[in-house]
This record gives sequence, C-alpha cells and structure tokens, in this order.
Amino acid sequence: MSPDTGPLGGPYSVSNAEFPARAPQRLKVSFEFSPPKTEAAERTLWETVTRLTPLQPTFFSVTYGAGGSTRQRTHETVARLKKETGVDAAAHLTCVGATQGEIDEIARAYWDAGIRHIVALRGDPPGGMGGKYSPHPGGYANAAELIAGLKKIGAFQISAACYPEKHPDSADAKADLRTSSARSMPALTAASPSSSSRPTTSCASATVPRPRA
Repeated sequence: MSPDTGPLGGPYSVSNAEFPARAPQRLKVSFEFSPPKTEAAERTLWETVTRLTPLQPTFFSVTYGAGGSTRQRTHETVARLKKETGVDAAAHLTCVGATQGEIDEIARAYWDAGIRHIVALRGDPPGGMGGKYSPHPGGYANAAELIAGLKKIGAFQISAACYPEKHPDSADAKADLRTSSARSMPALTAASPSSSSRPTTSCASATVPRPRA
C-alpha cells in the first residue's frame, strides 16, 4: 500500500527512480521563522516547531527585524530551537542599523551560545523595499564585508542570499555575479539556485575557518 495513493502496481506504478522523493535519499529542506512578538504568536511558533521537527529538516532559521528591531527575540528563539529540538538553528544577521563593532558583538554572542550557523544578509533599505540603500555609518557595506567580518570571529557555517536573475541594485548580470562570488567563494560548500520566475533568494552555504589564536 502507498501511504498516499493506495495499492501500487500495474501499468501506472511509479518507481523510486522515476519519483526521487520516494527514494532512500531524503529531500533536504529548511524552515524559516520570524521571532514572535506576542505570547499568542509564541505559542503558535512552538506548536509549529513541534509539528515540523519530526520531518528532520536540515535546519531552522530565524529572521532579523528591520534595523535589528528583533535582535534579542531572534537570539532567544535561535538558542531555544538549538537547545530543545536537536535541529541545527541558523540566525539571520544583517548590516542594517548597526556599526561593525555592534554586529561583531552579536556574532560573538551567537558563538558563545553554541550557534554556528549564520544567514549573512545586507538587509533591506532602512526606508523599506524600493528605497535606496546606504550603509550605516561605521557599519558593514554589504554581505560580502559582513561575511569577511564573521570569518574573523569564528568558523561559522554561513548562508548567503542571491538572486537567480540579478539583484535590483546591480548594474548588470556580470556585476551581480562578481558580487555573488565575493560573498560565496570563501570555502564554498554548497549552493541551491532557485527556479522561480521572479526575483527570489536562494542560499549558498560556506564553512569558514576559525582564525588561529
């Protein structure tokens, strides 16, 4: 019996080779959450986590509010996911609204809490999508600089976002490729391009070496 469609067999049966989702090698998925703002949202989040954990995702990730507005809630949520689920937990970290020193301090706090996976992002313009992005005074200018800064702190596994067409701020596809390469080339271990017809993000994961003392 198929758990989805009933008895298998006959001229219309589907083999594992024809339907990879049924093959022994599992599909790899991750789930992204926003840190809860209310007690009700927190209950909903953890009910959802409880239902999703048995699916054995590759990791859970938690977003980072505009300008770091959810900084503390992101940290608390990531730390709890790591502690209570046994699933790798990734924290989003952006360049928006903070100096390099402030962002480095956040990264060190994650390292000290046992969080080894960071989703490193430039972040949206402070004025919202569609506005012009300007780096925060004394901050990291873009994701490439942020990743370079993270490399100096610890051997984080780093995921970086990219557009399958081109980033809206890039002059052309070649410039976008150069920027993407600057983000992902250090110790690149995996990349998962998106096949969407609209600009969406995909992740490239890299493990960077921890500097020697």
